[in-house]
Amino acid sequence: MNAKELLILNFEEVRRRSIKVWKSIPEEDLYWKPDPDAMSCFEMIRHVLESENIYHHIILHRGVLGDYESPLASNPYTTVEDEIKNAQPYREKFLKMVHSFSLKELEEVYITRKEKNQKRRLGDYLLRMAYHESVHTGQLLDYLRTLRAPRPTVWD
Repeated sequence: MNAKELLILNFEEVRRRSIKVWKSIPEEDLYWKPDPDAMSCFEMIRHVLESENIYHHIILHRGVLGDYESPLASNPYTTVEDEIKNAQPYREKFLKMVHSFSLKELEEVYITRKEKNQKRRLGDYLLRMAYHESVHTGQLLDYLRTLRAPRPTVWD
């Protein structure tokens, strides 16, 4: 496998495991959060889905977020399935973009976020995106542990 194929595999595997966790959250616990300053389960799922689209926008604009507004922000929280379904068109556009990059672009294109004092190669930036989702999946697993709810096996 080359670097691009590995990136795509990583995105697909991270999302597959995230969805396993998201769908395992008992409906009555979707609005639960460990403290007033934390995100609820639902908010964290939406955050992950919105973040992918935000990262997509940042990559297209080589680091500039500008006046971006999430197309998911105004959606009411209904079900995990609806969250996934509503984000799917944006997921497909994102993966299509990743498929379009050449190996040279992954190495030579830089994403510069001046407001965060960041400058990363495109391939590095894409890996950090998957890491972001993985961290939140781990947080949700911890939420489930705290709730004493069953936790799915993500190491399959």
